[in-house]
Amino acid sequence: MKTIRLIYLGMVAVGIAAYLTATPVHLSGQQNIAVPIDADDIGGVVTSANGPEAGVWVIAETTDLPTKMAKIVVTDDQGRYVLPDLPKANYDVWVRGYGLVDSPKVKSAPGKIVNLKAVVAPTPAAAAEYYPAIYWLSMLKIPDKSEFPGTGPKGNGMPEKLKSQGQWLAGIKTLGCMSCHQLGNHATRTIPKELGHFNSSLEAWQRRVLSGQASEIMLRNLNDLEPQRALALFADWTDRIAAGELPASKPSRPQGVERNVVITLWDWATPKAYLHDEIATDKRNPTVNANGLIYGSPEDSTDFVPILDPVGNKASEMKVPVRDPNTPDTMFIATTDTLMLAPSPYWGTERIWQSQATVHNPMFDEKGRVWVTTRIRPPANPAFCKKGSDHPSAKLFPLERAGRHVGVYDPKAKKFTLIDTCFSTHHLVFAEDVNNTLWLSSGGAASGVVG
Repeated sequence: MKTIRLIYLGMVAVGIAAYLTATPVHLSGQQNIAVPIDADDIGGVVTSANGPEAGVWVIAETTDLPTKMAKIVVTDDQGRYVLPDLPKANYDVWVRGYGLVDSPKVKSAPGKIVNLKAVVAPTPAAAAEYYPAIYWLSMLKIPDKSEFPGTGPKGNGMPEKLKSQGQWLAGIKTLGCMSCHQLGNHATRTIPKELGHFNSSLEAWQRRVLSGQASEIMLRNLNDLEPQRALALFADWTDRIAAGELPASKPSRPQGVERNVVITLWDWATPKAYLHDEIATDKRNPTVNANGLIYGSPEDSTDFVPILDPVGNKASEMKVPVRDPNTPDTMFIATTDTLMLAPSPYWGTERIWQSQATVHNPMFDEKGRVWVTTRIRPPANPAFCKKGSDHPSAKLFPLERAGRHVGVYDPKAKKFTLIDTCFSTHHLVFAEDVNNTLWLSSGGAASGVVG
């Protein structure tokens, strides 16, 4: 699992660094092009059979550091690139871009000029393999606006609760499938052979959504859309792709300031965990924790929070504690073990998600402490939260259960403090006020706590 850290560096800013070399590169029919670099850069020019390649990505990747790292930049109008501020290591360097296929990887190291030969895609299908997932997802056919609002099983079959085409799309996108999956990537637009043999792609999709750690969640979301109709549309989508149909439009290459982006990626978790989100600083004051550790939240997948040192290129992890050892595990919180309805084509029957804390939504405060919403005990609330308590909050709004609570980690003391809440927490954010008020959401409701 990787994260992306964006650093905006103009090519001009890179060019005015202390020069190690400014090697001129001769291109047929053009003037010599100088690519200035210093001792921790790799630079050069990208060309193909079509000449200089502008707006393509140059990627440098290494496994020599404590954690796998890659840096990516974009070429300018003349095909020039500079990969800046590389840690000392050996790198594989190659070119990727729209209209191309990946070039052969070239071994190199900082302080060297590396001129790269891009490979033009031999066919439109080969080029399309590099399109963003959303271009492939755009091929999915969706119910017509005239089918909404739904009239139920005795009418057009569309659920009556679906009032518009936009609501149906929301169930595919933000509120449903795309909450976990990058629909349109190779893994979703094709049917893996490991899934098994099926007489039709519809059968394959019916089996696919039963797979893995959260199959009940997938079925719940599909049920909101009318599952047979939705699965038939997905089956049609993969059938047309398997038959060779390609996205109707082609992505354009980066232009303008898009070419000034430098992307650094680190491999800083495990293959069995997923990253819900991360935090690097206090959002109200970005100077907090400058060049410090980055903390992730793995939510239901594990209790071990991934931590990245972006300066030392090191990855580590820290277990988030629970107050009550009887706190249920995410995958066994139900009374029956039914969350995995069928084996995963990748992990089989192994339960790769194991989390009591289900850490969510980390945030830095003004003191450099990391706050998280986290489960610290079983769901049943203590007496002070319930009806009959003399606690002011319980008198106003008694609550029987809370699924997630609050924790705060002090990096200096290396200590976790767990905070019980009567209400379930989900997201947290610090207000820009004199009290640094901490606000916590609870399924759409909010409760304020002074930090």
